[in-house]
Amino acid sequence: MPSNTEPPTLTVVPDPPETDDGTIVEKPSPLLAAPAPRLDVASAGPSRKGAKDQVIERFEQKYIVHPRIVPQIRKYLKPFVIPDPNGAGDIPEYAVTTLQLDTDTMDLALAKERKMLARFKLRIRTYGTEPDHPVFFELKRKVNGVIIKSRAKMRLGDYNENTVRHPETAPILKTAKDNSNFLEFCRIANLLNARPKMFIRYIRESYFGANDDYARITFDRRVSYRPTRDWLFPGPEYDDWRYWRSMDTQTGLNRDYAGYIFELKAMRNAPRWMVELVERFNISTTGFCKYATAYRLETLYRGATYSVQSENTTLID
Repeated sequence: MPSNTEPPTLTVVPDPPETDDGTIVEKPSPLLAAPAPRLDVASAGPSRKGAKDQVIERFEQKYIVHPRIVPQIRKYLKPFVIPDPNGAGDIPEYAVTTLQLDTDTMDLALAKERKMLARFKLRIRTYGTEPDHPVFFELKRKVNGVIIKSRAKMRLGDYNENTVRHPETAPILKTAKDNSNFLEFCRIANLLNARPKMFIRYIRESYFGANDDYARITFDRRVSYRPTRDWLFPGPEYDDWRYWRSMDTQTGLNRDYAGYIFELKAMRNAPRWMVELVERFNISTTGFCKYATAYRLETLYRGATYSVQSENTTLID
């Protein structure tokens, strides 16, 4: 359950997207000074897209917020953000589907439960539901609170069930960095004999900071999962949410309400308006992990119970 015994703060945890050298260092997040000129959507779209392939320092913090206050947060954000050009509709949204790989003994999921100081995830991700969207191979490491993330981009048409197990059959990717990251992803996956375990899907509402070098705000809803052994992404017949198991429920969130997963992300500095947002709405940080939650719920369905020591579960003797 959330606690209100401590004043809310914006605790910054580095989580860079794709980087050229794959290394960042965690550091404090001072407030921005004078605001920069407001950006328009046309200029923000390409610049943010380009930033994903550059060396940047990104800090993020997650919150679970009640649906009742989401419209109020949107209203507060309006002067400071612009809609993500990749989103569709008055509320800028798109679907995210992630294939999580793990070992036979679920070591990567259990590393989160056991709060290992050095852990990582192997995931393959796509955005939207159109058949021509690319796939991204992502290796996300966390070492003593420092998060290092690298990824490679591939055409969906070039991806198949043998791509990771036999990377030598894959085509040459667009950039040298893509090729390097892809081969490293496959090397680790094959070294561990990691295989598909879980599909995660959710709807993401996304905004960019209007006056900041890099700032991003996201709301995730309809957070769901499906156990799988299949390397291929679900087809259009699985767009129906009835085929997915909800995670943003009272049980999944371990709260007394179903809510949104709300994230604040910034590069180098946490803007003042982000800090004030947290204080104004009195929201508390959380370590919510979609994959760990999916694993926890699936173990519940299979006869486990909540552990006193952990956010996940322990088997019943």
